[in-house]
Amino acid sequence: MIRVGFRWLERGSCRHPERATLSGGSLCAVDFPAMVGVIEHPQRGLFLFDTGYDPAFLDATRPFPERFYRWVTPVTIDDSLSWRSWLATHGLSDEAIAGTIVSHFHGDHVAGLRHLADRPIHCARAGLAELRRPGRFGRVRQGMLPDLVPLQIDAMARFFEDAACGALPPAFAPFSAGRDILGDGSLIAVELPGHCPGHWGLAFMTEADRPVLLAADAVWSSQAIAERRPPPRMTTAWLGDTARYRHTLDLLYQARHNGSALTILPSHCAASACAFGQGDEL
Repeated sequence: MIRVGFRWLERGSCRHPERATLSGGSLCAVDFPAMVGVIEHPQRGLFLFDTGYDPAFLDATRPFPERFYRWVTPVTIDDSLSWRSWLATHGLSDEAIAGTIVSHFHGDHVAGLRHLADRPIHCARAGLAELRRPGRFGRVRQGMLPDLVPLQIDAMARFFEDAACGALPPAFAPFSAGRDILGDGSLIAVELPGHCPGHWGLAFMTEADRPVLLAADAVWSSQAIAERRPPPRMTTAWLGDTARYRHTLDLLYQARHNGSALTILPSHCAASACAFGQGDEL
């Protein structure tokens, strides 16, 4: 695999009772960061894995019934998360971003997508179809806000399902293959079903030869993987498919214990984000 640069950066956060994301967890509210992957390809430029929160999320959840999303999932979004401010904080240039990779279409993963509407958007066809299902109440219940998605997404979309198959090194076992979204073996999209229709992760090797699997919302924490503890059935049935979710968790558990140095990064886990930044084992 071609090695890529990688940074794992927070862009906003929300609060949930821990028990909503982890069986037997606390009823106390916990902060869940919305992480964004910044991937630097040696030839193709920068790619973002998801976009985190953005002030556009507040606009999209102002009317009813979309406001329910904000009530159920209180968010922290301030001026520092405006597009230009967030880029400047992390030394990123808008012009250097070549495209976006969308794990799934929940609002906390695509809130900033309109800033990148003129560039390729790598995503799942199944996820986009789910976003377009009729019924505003149903979409809000699923965590989807169509107003956050660019109108021209059909022209810019590059679907995972259409990409060629790409093999994964043994470090990612039991995951052995995915979709080679750039066609050069650098970034391999891996389907991680269960959380919602069209939910995918991303596998790659960093410049330091570190295998990384971005797990998106296949789990909410590294603790869930280590202890094989899924969310309660009510959560997984509300958003997606419980049986498929738990099968994906089993695969992530096996990957964590496959004897390699694989790093698995859920999109909302503060502990794994901190550990990755400090170079600790996860």
